Amino acid sequence: FIGKPMIKLVSSKGAFSEWVDSHGIWSRFIFIGMVIFQVVIALVPGEPLEIGAGYAFGAVEGTILVVAGITLGSVMVLGLVRKFGIKKLKFLQDEKRLDFITAVVFFLPGTPKDLLTYAVGLTDIKLSRFLLIVSVARFPSVITSTIGGSALGMANYKFAIIVFVLTAVISLAGIAIYNYICRKKEKNE
Repeated sequence: FIGKPMIKLVSSKGAFSEWVDSHGIWSRFIFIGMVIFQVVIALVPGEPLEIGAGYAFGAVEGTILVVAGITLGSVMVLGLVRKFGIKKLKFLQDEKRLDFITAVVFFLPGTPKDLLTYAVGLTDIKLSRFLLIVSVARFPSVITSTIGGSALGMANYKFAIIVFVLTAVISLAGIAIYNYICRKKEKNE
């Protein structure tokens, strides 16, 4: 009821830009709420919001708004899971492994970051360490999406394509490295 129309709005450059203009300063707060909603309802895709933030608010402001929403939404998820979570996930109980897995998944564009936030909430990770990982590791993914969205907003399609292709290449390389490290660890155990 909410996610689909929200994604449709931000996916339409003209409609979303008009919406931002018509709501003035409040559009920033409402947009942060949209990002929080997307994080809490992890099945709603986040990329359209990040790209929309780029073309409606620009790369810098869009990145700040998305990171603010992601951080607040992630803290809410962590709190909800800790309050209502029942089972612990054994593979995330090793503190070093938890930090590594969380950082890698949050760093790579296209990975299920918001779903991982629910799993991490079942661990004993300190809020300060979680906030550091969320804000630092997710930054590259957010900045590439908002830069690409900003380029789309300025009708610089060639640059937008370059940004999205480069992001895809880096993501695939990161996933390959991550899989290699996981296979190597499995062999050593």
